[in-house]
Amino acid sequence: MEGSTIIFYLLAALTLGSGLLAVTSRQLFRSAIYLLFSLIGIAGLYFWMQYEFIAAVQIVVYVGGIVVLIIFSIFLTHKTGEKLPEQKLGRQLFAALAAFCGLALILLQLYKYTFTATSATPVEPNVVNIGNQMLGTDVGGYALPFEVVSMLLLAALIGCIVIALRTKPETN
Repeated sequence: MEGSTIIFYLLAALTLGSGLLAVTSRQLFRSAIYLLFSLIGIAGLYFWMQYEFIAAVQIVVYVGGIVVLIIFSIFLTHKTGEKLPEQKLGRQLFAALAAFCGLALILLQLYKYTFTATSATPVEPNVVNIGNQMLGTDVGGYALPFEVVSMLLLAALIGCIVIALRTKPETN
């Protein structure tokens, strides 16, 4: 087994293992830390594929932005050491069904899509070419996914605000 294959498997194991721990941990702060390591593993995979710009964006936007925002909102709630309540069986089944439907949709799209090169010559992955494709509105452009990512960042910000909101104590 080559060294690059070992590095790939280590990065994949880090990403998948910490991602699984992020969704199964009952402590909110630990889940955020596991998410941090999962996103760092994804950035490592980008570095491994020699997409340095995308890896840097991954670290700056997701690791440096979203995860830090989530951690700050956790600290604002003053519930960093408390365990989350166990979920009911109905919610667990619904979450498993939703995850399975998402996986089936992705596999169906991968099966139907024919992977062909868009041009005869490969495009050099530098900042100028990536910027032209990200902001382009023609056939090879990614303006729509770029806007979808901005909506994802907005949703993460709203989610952090919801986590940070203090609930009123119940009066009996």
